[in-house]
Amino acid sequence: MDFSQLAGFAAVSITLAMTPGADWAYCISSGLRSRRVTPSVAGLCTGYLFHTALIVAGLAALIAASPGLLTGLTLAGAAYLLWLGISTMRSWRGAGFTDGITTPVPAAEGQPEPSAETGSGSGGSVALAVRAPVRSRRAVERREFLKGLGTSGTNPKALLLYLALIPQFVDPAAALALPLQSLVLGLSHFGVSVLVYTLVALGARRLLRSRPAAARAVTLASGILMVCVALVLLGERLLLLA
Repeated sequence: MDFSQLAGFAAVSITLAMTPGADWAYCISSGLRSRRVTPSVAGLCTGYLFHTALIVAGLAALIAASPGLLTGLTLAGAAYLLWLGISTMRSWRGAGFTDGITTPVPAAEGQPEPSAETGSGSGGSVALAVRAPVRSRRAVERREFLKGLGTSGTNPKALLLYLALIPQFVDPAAALALPLQSLVLGLSHFGVSVLVYTLVALGARRLLRSRPAAARAVTLASGILMVCVALVLLGERLLLLA
């Protein structure tokens, strides 16, 4: 692989990552919904690592050549996006910047501050009260990660895009083996996606933080976009099967 190949792939990769779609919709809704966007972005980009692993292992071509497997993946991806889109649309009225974790109320004047130390009696209760929000926050972040992973990992268009795009930039005559070249290109797109999706999520939060009406409208539009992508996936597959 030479610099011109990497530069050409980088240009295509950046263009694809900056094209609005289901990933963008999820990033925006996450930026408006969660305190931290890292779990959501990490989940989305882990899905691309999954597709890269399939390409390197040669399984992506097998899936693409098997109508049954591809249909199953399409139906699963469309159903997931449909569910996620409807869930996002239903939450548009409450669009905001909380993660569902209750912020501890400061102690009243004259009362001792809560302690995190464990112990018997009321001390043990305070310790449990301190640890409970931490566990809840971790559960929320885990859900956000899995939602992102499902959004990109079950998207057949992402898999087929990898299958159609990466082979165009590998060089059979290069000293580096073809699987390793595919791995380098896949990881390059992963890095581009991490940067772009993080900026999208943080940008949505910063621009809409003081605009609740706009935040609700964007959340609703994000849900509608996910539903539309799901319906397009289903429609294309039904046309191929007809």
